[in-house]
Amino acid sequence: MSLLFSAEHYYVELHESEIPWVKIFSAHPYKELTDCDPQTKAALFTCMETCERVLRAYYAPEKINIAIFGNYLPHLHIHVMARFKEDAYFPEPMWGVKQREGVLELPPIEGFVVTLKKALNNLYM
Repeated sequence: MSLLFSAEHYYVELHESEIPWVKIFSAHPYKELTDCDPQTKAALFTCMETCERVLRAYYAPEKINIAIFGNYLPHLHIHVMARFKEDAYFPEPMWGVKQREGVLELPPIEGFVVTLKKALNNLYM
């Protein structure tokens, strides 16, 4: 994973995968969403919505998947994933049973990263 963006209440990492996938972590290592103070919770949801909007605009996916859990890593984080009928797991979750070899022809991830960073920076202007 690589760090894409950092703010007071959260940071965003790019998850290496065949699909466009980001993870948003709370800056403080909260275990559960209900542990968060209201400012952190609001910032996390605004970031999640921004990531979703950018993924949808840049990749035009079939569906966006959002998941909040952390059984292996008990630090609150939100998965935001762009899903495509042609990805290896669709319609299963990315943690599910592989359905086929994925055949995706997507715009370059670098353009998405630039676009997402700009959108997240705009939240603080």
